[in-house]
Amino acid sequence: MAITRFAPSPTGYLHIGGLRTALYSYLWARKTNGEFKLRIEDTDNARNNEDAVKAILEAFTWVGMPSDCEIEYQSKRVDIYKKYINQLLEEGKAYKCYMSKDELDALRAAQEAAKENPRYDGTWRPEDGKVLPEIPADIEPVIRIKAPLEGAITFEDGVKGSMKFEANQVDDFVIARANGMPIYNFVVAIDDHLMGITDVLRGDDHLTNTPKQIVIYNALGFEVPKFYHMPMINNPAGKKLSKRDGAMDVMQYKRDGYLPEALLNFLVRLGWSNGDQEVFSMDQMLELFDPKNINKSASSYNAEKLLWLNSEYIKAVSNDRLIEELKFFDLDLSDYAKRMEILDLGKQRAQTLLELKTAVTTILDVPTQYEAKGTKKFVKEDTPVFLKEYLELLEKNKDDLYSVDNVENITKPFIEEKGLKFPQLFQPIRIALTGGTQAPSVYDIISILGYEETANRINSALELGFGKE
Repeated sequence: MAITRFAPSPTGYLHIGGLRTALYSYLWARKTNGEFKLRIEDTDNARNNEDAVKAILEAFTWVGMPSDCEIEYQSKRVDIYKKYINQLLEEGKAYKCYMSKDELDALRAAQEAAKENPRYDGTWRPEDGKVLPEIPADIEPVIRIKAPLEGAITFEDGVKGSMKFEANQVDDFVIARANGMPIYNFVVAIDDHLMGITDVLRGDDHLTNTPKQIVIYNALGFEVPKFYHMPMINNPAGKKLSKRDGAMDVMQYKRDGYLPEALLNFLVRLGWSNGDQEVFSMDQMLELFDPKNINKSASSYNAEKLLWLNSEYIKAVSNDRLIEELKFFDLDLSDYAKRMEILDLGKQRAQTLLELKTAVTTILDVPTQYEAKGTKKFVKEDTPVFLKEYLELLEKNKDDLYSVDNVENITKPFIEEKGLKFPQLFQPIRIALTGGTQAPSVYDIISILGYEETANRINSALELGFGKE
């Protein structure tokens, strides 16, 4: 049974890299009948953003990945952290450091000049027989933990395999600032222990934090969780993903017309696979996902793949679901008699809900202007004649226009009788009914609009001369 967590900092909105991490954590917890927990890491008061917190929680609601416990806020747990800091001080596993910023800067500059890795030199680290400097009166101390001076910190990473960090790679790092506020690596280790986290899945940008957190686990006698460090998501050029590439607020994907299932399906494949399978339901993800199969190399964001997946989900979900989704985009088809037919038609080519809305409104909205290029190409001198004749035919059969097949069966003999080519009739009709030439099948449009609306729009176009000057 795996207990996992996702712990975003509310300094910005939830982006898709974070959502992928949360998804993998969620799937592993659910698959093992464990728990998925959400924690807000908001101890940095200077950078926290309340709107970001709301957006993060909104995103988890939208994608349907709820926390299995009450959401934890680190800002409400400061007293807990201070208790453990005092414990480490009392046990001699941490100490107060009075080195000033200028001294630290000078130390770092000297180490860099000597081509050494910058690290704290242990000036204030208590040792048997060591005489510490005189405590300065004008310096508030930070708290540093005693890191091992020799040996190595090792752990088995679920993605990367055996990891080893020599002791000289981890210095006596700060666990609490001079104002008493604990720092990231310390509070993460405390929270993960107290929340019972057994498996930590996160991006490999956190890999260098892991040995520091293990130092804290060991100092406090806590059991070290299993770590899985996942490679990052890159853009198609192999560079860090930017907003331009897709690393935007997760809720922007909703605003852009993506279904949450499509986004999760897309993300699960960015770093994990099951053969050549591309489309996964949530049930299939839960059945098949295993973090040991996470790829060791970085994945590449593919906007076209996401659009394709979204189009597949739009086709697959029920029309009732689409009606509800379209309300977010200020389109309510609930009371429209032909709502099922128009959705069946529109969703065949729509890649996003915004495109679906456009496909629907292209048919429902009475055109206020007509495509000039299409009108010039397809509306000829004899067009009004056969359009009027076609309307007469439709009027005689107006009670039969409820189905696409009926409209087709009525229309084809007319085309043959008049010696017309299909574009000669259909393109002027498309322009009259929708304003452009890229609309769906004329048969579908007429069956949806019915005779009266079809006649009104064609007659209006004829009266206006299709907008020709």
